[in-house]
Amino acid sequence: MKKKVLIWAGIAVLAVVLLAATAFIFKDRLFASGASEEHDEPVMVQAAATQELGESILVTGQIIPSDEQKVFHEAENGEVKEFLVSENQVIEADTPLFAYDDSAVNSEYNKAVRTRDLTNKRLAIANDELTAARRQLNDMKKNKDVTKEELSAASKEIVQLEMDIEGIKDEIGSAQQAIDELAVQKEKLTVKSKIAGTVVKVNKNVEPSENGSAEPVVHIISSGPFKVIGTMSEFDTVKVKPEQPVVIRPKVFKDQTWEGSIESISQFPEGDQSAMDEYGGGGGNVTMYPFTVTIAGDTKELRQGFHVSLEINVSDLEQSEQLAIPHMALDMDDEGNEFVYVISQENILEKRPVVLGEMNDEFAGVAEGLEPGDLVVTNPYVIAMKNLEPGQEVPDFMTMDEGMEDPDTMDETETETEMETEPAEDGDAPEETEPEDSESEEA
Repeated sequence: MKKKVLIWAGIAVLAVVLLAATAFIFKDRLFASGASEEHDEPVMVQAAATQELGESILVTGQIIPSDEQKVFHEAENGEVKEFLVSENQVIEADTPLFAYDDSAVNSEYNKAVRTRDLTNKRLAIANDELTAARRQLNDMKKNKDVTKEELSAASKEIVQLEMDIEGIKDEIGSAQQAIDELAVQKEKLTVKSKIAGTVVKVNKNVEPSENGSAEPVVHIISSGPFKVIGTMSEFDTVKVKPEQPVVIRPKVFKDQTWEGSIESISQFPEGDQSAMDEYGGGGGNVTMYPFTVTIAGDTKELRQGFHVSLEINVSDLEQSEQLAIPHMALDMDDEGNEFVYVISQENILEKRPVVLGEMNDEFAGVAEGLEPGDLVVTNPYVIAMKNLEPGQEVPDFMTMDEGMEDPDTMDETETETEMETEPAEDGDAPEETEPEDSESEEA
């Protein structure tokens, strides 16, 4: 009995030792496997290329015509007699749009013309009488039988005729003034366009009122290119200047953009309103300022009222395009100098100091140190892991495009390989054959 207890105790101690050894070996292999996988990360490269860099701000706006005319009903002109244009009609400047009822004005105008004409006839008669009176006075002066009293009376008659003629001329002037005023009034009763463009609205059901109509009777938009209006915050106004380039993206067109430029930024806020916005994690009142953007090129596909997003380049225009590399390609030496690793055409590793330019969230501009097409290492930490030094040949590397291939294919291949080695679902695992111990059998 005691012998059996000792045997089982020995077996237990041996099992513990075997388990400890197995755990140590498994841990060592796991660590080695992880280190190997990390060490096997390929050297990734990307060609340096020119990119649009610099700071941009994003705002929104709305498409408007470059000019428009809204014609409202004027109550003092009476009712509209007829419309002379229709919707969607293309018109030139000074085209008649609609006419008010001009019967009353025409009556007054014709009356004034008749009065002027009659007064002109009176003036002609008075002039003839004055001419005859002067001739008669001259004849009387030649006649010695005519007394001084008769000559004085003839002279007074001439003076009176001259005064009458001046009065008649004043009447003619007043009549002509009335005619001119009525002519202007008549012309106002036929409303004309001030711009060339397209008639977008003809409202024939506008009811006249003492204060005029709230809606336009006729609405015209110009045939010129569209513009964009919007508002930007006070923080953006200090960065934006006239003629800065703008990329215009209408929300109704996903893949189309238009180019434009800042036309003007108002010096005065948008009304008395202020918008609420958050900057730096805090909130506060932000004043908004109106701006206008001109659109370059053909704007036929755009329509009034389209909402657009605007990207305004607020960097130095001459420095906005630069040779650029990803931020992750940059490294720094012990002295704080920035550099990159470059793989030459002979696959030789080079260490290049660089001078940086403008940057955005993804790329850093390189002012000195690189040429377009240079293959820059984008994971420089791998260089140290692989114990590579400048001047050594890099045996293999991978471009960023190759590295972004879909790994699903590899996963599927590995899965198929694993499935081939696994036994069938209902099958039996292969039996392990142990060599027969003849000595134990003999024992």
